[in-house]
Amino acid sequence: MFNLLKPDQWGKWPCVVLVLTLGLCGCTTVPGAAIETVDGRKVEYAQSGQGTPVVVFENGLGATLDWWAKVWPDAVAEARSLAYNRAGYGHSDTSLAPRDGAQVVDELRALLQARNLPPPYVLVGHSLGGLYMQLFARKFPDEVAALVLVDSTHPDQFKGAGNPDQWPTWLKVVLHATTSETAKQELAALDATGEQVSGLPVAPSMPVWVLSALRATGTPSALTDDADRKRSNIARLYPGSVQIWVNSGHAIPLEKPGAVVSAIRAAARATRASGAARMEPQDR
Repeated sequence: MFNLLKPDQWGKWPCVVLVLTLGLCGCTTVPGAAIETVDGRKVEYAQSGQGTPVVVFENGLGATLDWWAKVWPDAVAEARSLAYNRAGYGHSDTSLAPRDGAQVVDELRALLQARNLPPPYVLVGHSLGGLYMQLFARKFPDEVAALVLVDSTHPDQFKGAGNPDQWPTWLKVVLHATTSETAKQELAALDATGEQVSGLPVAPSMPVWVLSALRATGTPSALTDDADRKRSNIARLYPGSVQIWVNSGHAIPLEKPGAVVSAIRAAARATRASGAARMEPQDR
């Protein structure tokens, strides 16, 4: 199937890059994966570390929790952390519910409650997982201390030149052949998820770190130019956010895990400092 691609086409679209590089993380795993039954459905997760805030990881399209294996040791050394597999990934049961962002966020919150992990949360999302975490942060701002977006999908990713109707045939064929039914459903719901995000306000005081891949998505075209422009514009959605350009392709957690760790540390420590400041007695 991959032979359908010319060498200059491999980097043209982040979704494809993610799917084709999933095998790279197969030799490294997040330790201690277990199963929690939530609302009658089995959910695979890993949990470790101590203290607050709770760092919560959300995988990209087609990825499992092992995508964070190179980030995990330093994350759990910093704070209590949870990574998991959405419905239909890894050893998590599939779900008959819609695979849009609202459903994903509700399922994640149910898992956090089942694991007795109260807020505040530092939400870390890569690619499509970043879009889900944007929705979580906007829908439940009182539960979120900080947001770390790792080359996140833009709410308008499928608008304009990114509209799937305008994708080249090779891209449609590869995605159809290499993605699971669950991933196909998530892609089909991406527009709806983006609208859910855009329909909610940004919490003005929430710290946001935006990690953006420095390497262009591929040979210049209307599609790749649109993807690069939206990648650059993510930070503009969050006034006051910190945008960090990482010398990496789309797979930042695999290629440059240290950049993700640094952002998590900054977010966790800023959260703890903010909490300590609120507890200090006020001047009379």
